[in-house]
Amino acid sequence: MKLGMLVNTDKHLSHIIGMVKAARSRNHEIAIFVMDTGTLLLKNPAFSELCLLRGVSMSFCDLSAHKGEVLTEVLPAEIQCGSQYNNAIMVHESDRVLVF
Repeated sequence: MKLGMLVNTDKHLSHIIGMVKAARSRNHEIAIFVMDTGTLLLKNPAFSELCLLRGVSMSFCDLSAHKGEVLTEVLPAEIQCGSQYNNAIMVHESDRVLVF
């Protein structure tokens, strides 16, 4: 199963991390798209380094990141800088989508 996660607030970090780890322990693939104030979580390595886990992909809305003054240059290279198109792909390719 592929689980999509739309992160559009900077709340619920511990829940997001817990869901990712629980899903990975069951060998589920995870796609995370980050937008709006959720991009502020990219400043926290506990969140941004989730992309380094096997089976986890992450992308973010470039416009939202710039509005939140997130230094995208220092993020792991595995995180894809994108747009709402990445969100649409994540939703289309996921069996289930959680919104945080």
